[in-house]
Amino acid sequence: MFVRNCWYVAGWDQEIPADGLLSRVLLGEPVLLYRDTQGRAVALEDRCCHRAAPLHLGRKEGDCVRCMYHGLKFDPTGACVEIPGQASVPPRTCVRSYPVVEKDRLVWIWMGDAALADASQIADFFWHDSPDWRMKPGYLHYQAHYQLIVDNLLDFTHLAWVHPTTLGTGSAASLKPQIERDTSGNGTLTIRRWYLDDEMPNLHKRVARFEGKVDRWQIYQWSPPALLRMDAGSAPAGTGAPDGHRVPEALQFRHTSIQTPETATTSHYWFCQARNFALDDEAMTEQIYQDVLVAFEEDRRMIEGQQKVMALVPERPMVAIGADAGLNQARWLIDRMARAETAATAA
Repeated sequence: MFVRNCWYVAGWDQEIPADGLLSRVLLGEPVLLYRDTQGRAVALEDRCCHRAAPLHLGRKEGDCVRCMYHGLKFDPTGACVEIPGQASVPPRTCVRSYPVVEKDRLVWIWMGDAALADASQIADFFWHDSPDWRMKPGYLHYQAHYQLIVDNLLDFTHLAWVHPTTLGTGSAASLKPQIERDTSGNGTLTIRRWYLDDEMPNLHKRVARFEGKVDRWQIYQWSPPALLRMDAGSAPAGTGAPDGHRVPEALQFRHTSIQTPETATTSHYWFCQARNFALDDEAMTEQIYQDVLVAFEEDRRMIEGQQKVMALVPERPMVAIGADAGLNQARWLIDRMARAETAATAA
């Protein structure tokens, strides 16, 4: 159902408590997240191998977790190290342990073959913890398949209709993006849109240090199955932004949108909107976060509505239009990963 041999996000670093336990369903599997006594993130199957009790209803004991049904204790590797009332522990008494890496304030998890996990393949989101950028981490839960969210993110024309008072301007409906596909490795899409001598969207107006027409940009770098990095902003029209010159008063943002499937019809969504100006203005950080959240709620209403309709009439196909070019290429890359993984497993 899902591609498994790749890095997914399990949470922001701040979501995993120093002393508690966090339960999360990822790719249809129950996962327990916690921190050992050194503060390192640990991910175990959230299911005791004895009677399938959820381990998140247990308790931490040092680096270990004890199931509070019959007292079995598991270490960070998933091995059972104690069975109360029993002198020996059979080797098969264990739970699955997942490779975990913390990078750029995100907790990354490998849900597939652990032997294939390579931390050097994790995408770079430097703006999450760079001193030159500010952001507030966000999370949404969707009642929808993750690919519907990916479709929405790679479809720019909807901005004019779903977000007329937040992210969109009238030009968003007609401007065609430049799409470049790189098929090396798992593949990437780079999508560029430039709005020259255009109106500033309302969310930019709220924090802009100038007025008037702008040259603005949205440059997406998307990686399958669901990682989006975006360079976006607005500069005073005619000041050279399309040629790479961004004047000091230009608004520059780095956006993150990451989805991890929860089930076939629900998804996790981590996001942030970082900026490189007014770094000490905490009120602006909160304002930008809330503004983005309003826009994302507009998306969620539509996407969850899609999921409900599709569940009612699953046999009805969706008819493609020209605006679907980016999302169709994204689906092709995801399908390619899934086919390669299936072939490798069969071999």
